[in-house]
This record gives sequence, structure tokens and C-alpha cells, in this order.
Amino acid sequence: MRKPIVAGNWKMHKTAEEAVDLAQAIAPLVAPSLTSCDVVLCPTYTSLGAVHGVIGGSGIGLGAQNMHWEGEGAYTGDISPAMILTSGCAYVILGHSERRQYALESDEMINRKTLAALAAGLTPIVCIGEQLEQREAGRVEEIVIGQVRAALEDVEVDRAPSIVLAYEPVWAIGTGKTATAGQAEEVHALIRSFLTERFGREAADAMRIQYGGSVKAENAEELFSQENIDGGLIGGAALQADSFAAIVKAAK
Repeated sequence: MRKPIVAGNWKMHKTAEEAVDLAQAIAPLVAPSLTSCDVVLCPTYTSLGAVHGVIGGSGIGLGAQNMHWEGEGAYTGDISPAMILTSGCAYVILGHSERRQYALESDEMINRKTLAALAAGLTPIVCIGEQLEQREAGRVEEIVIGQVRAALEDVEVDRAPSIVLAYEPVWAIGTGKTATAGQAEEVHALIRSFLTERFGREAADAMRIQYGGSVKAENAEELFSQENIDGGLIGGAALQADSFAAIVKAAK
């Protein structure tokens, strides 16, 4: 019922020239999977236009890694929804744990960005996830559902299916550690249950929830086979065409 979505978050990697090379390598490898899986590439701001030149019209989506909630203004170093759109983007990653940690982004800021993305016609990929000490203290549901609730405040039920959630346990991002398929599914099911309470079953069943956190070709199929896991937000493995394509192929 839900079409899987696999997005590659390239983070602060690749110059524009290098990004073009990677996009050119990825495009033919993932092309056979585009009927059964949405594929999104998220390079740096400076490479958006260049990557769009490679994948525009291919069926592969383009996404930015962040944005401001305002349309314009005195926000040095930021980028607006309109700027993202005119670069060819249809998606934007919001609330990544690295933004929460290094840029001190709050739940309120992420909510404002989510609402602004929806208003602009962008599909927000909203990240949530607990830190290791929070998991060990038994606070997973409190932290994760708290983040989801805050991010979706004031979102109307008819807009909910336009949002992609990405559950990324912070302790598994870039560490080589991965939640077991059972651990990941347990949290995804908790999120789905909350979405059902918040929006009703029809909208909740239509919303896609990705898993992120050291997803590799070797574990992707097991993770993606879980009932409530609808693809992945991929970090390091997205920087190699072969590994990313293998992950995409695992999303059926």
C-alpha cells in the first residue's frame, strides 16, 4: 500500500563536480527500481543545480538537507523554500540529529520548517530519534513520540500523508551500529500508533516512515521487510553508487 522511499543524505560531502559524477553513476543503477520505490538524492546546497541537471526527468527525486522557515529575510547562511524549489527540489530533510546537535535546532524550529515546507509544496523528510543514554534509560517512546508530536503540531490531516518521517536512533548514525530489525520495527510501530491517534487510521496508514542509522546493503532487506518500515534515509552508504543501488533494490 505504501511505496517505499530511499533517500541518500550526502551530508557535507562532494563538490559539485564530484556530485555530478556520483549522480551519473547512481542513475542507471537505480532506474529499474523506480516503479516500485521512490529514490531521492540529497546533495549539498552548492550541488543541487548540478545534480538536478543529471537526474531531472529521470524519475529520481532531488532533496535539500535543510531550509529556513521564512521565505526571505536577514538570515545569513540560510536558504528558503523557494530557493530549494527553483533548484529542482521536491524534498527537504528537516530535523536531522546533526542539525539538532550542532545547530541547536529545537522542536519548535523543526515544526515551523515542516509547516513551511508543506506550504511551499515540498515533501519534508522529518527526522526523529533517541540518544543512547535515553534508550538505556527506557525513554525511547517518550523522546521519539515527543519529537513526532512537536514536529506535526498544526499539521492538518489532509497534509499528513505528504510528510515522510525518518526514525534515526542517534546512537546508530555513522557509528556502524544498527538497531536490529526488531528494535527498529518496534519504534516504527509506536510511531504508526501515534499517527493513528493523531490523524486517524487512513492517514496514518498512508504516511511513510523510513529507518536510518548505518543501513547497508547487507542489512537493508531485513530492515525493509518489516511491516512499518517504508525504506531508508541513507548516510555513508549513499556515497557509493553500488552500495546505494543495492539498498534501493532491497526496498520492495
